[in-house]
Amino acid sequence: MLPDDRRLQAANPTGWFEDLYAEAEAGTASVPWDVPHPQPHLVEWADGVDGTGRRALVVGCGYGRDAEFLASLGFEVTAFDISPTAIAAVRERHPGSPVSYVVADLLAPPARWHRAFDLVVENMTVQALPVGLHAEATRQVAALTGGELLVLAVARDEGPDPDGPPWPLTPAEVEAFAGDGLAPRSVRRDNGRWVAEFVRQVAMN
Repeated sequence: MLPDDRRLQAANPTGWFEDLYAEAEAGTASVPWDVPHPQPHLVEWADGVDGTGRRALVVGCGYGRDAEFLASLGFEVTAFDISPTAIAAVRERHPGSPVSYVVADLLAPPARWHRAFDLVVENMTVQALPVGLHAEATRQVAALTGGELLVLAVARDEGPDPDGPPWPLTPAEVEAFAGDGLAPRSVRRDNGRWVAEFVRQVAMN
C-alpha cells in the first residue's frame, strides 16, 4: 500500500472502507481480501462443526466469503460491514442467500446484538483500524459474543506501532478479547497469524 494511502486511512479510520468498495465497484480499485474461498483458519476451526440451531455473527463481512461458509454449516448467520456499497455488492453476489447482511458500525453496533450470538467471527477487522481504536473495537467484539468467539489476525510482537494499515495485533491485544466475561480456550500463532478462541463463562449460582 502506498504511503499516501496509509495517511488517508489513518485519518479516516472507518470511512475509507466505503471509499475502497465504491472505487472497486467503479472498476478503479481492487479489494485485497476479495478472494473466492473462506479464510483457511476458519475452515480448519469448523471441521466437524454443526451450526444447526445456533446464531453466528461475522464482523466486517466484506463480500461474504466467511458468512456464506458458516451458513453452509447450518448457522443462522448475520454479517455486517460499515460499507453500504459492500453490503449492496454482497447481496447481489449471493441472491437468495440465507445470510442477513446488514450495514453496521463495529464501534457502535445495535444494542439488540449484545451477547446475542452463539458464535462471533472476527477475521482481521480490528487490525484494519488504527491502534488507538483497537481497545474499543475489541471491547465491542467481546460484548457481541454470547457463546464462542473466534479471532483471526496477523500477529506481531510487542513494540512500536507499525506504519499501517494493517496494524497487526500484539499478544496483549489478542489477550484483551478475554474481557467482558470471556475466557481464552486456545490462543496460538500459526505462520504469523493469530488463531484465538474464547468462550463465555457461565456464572455459577
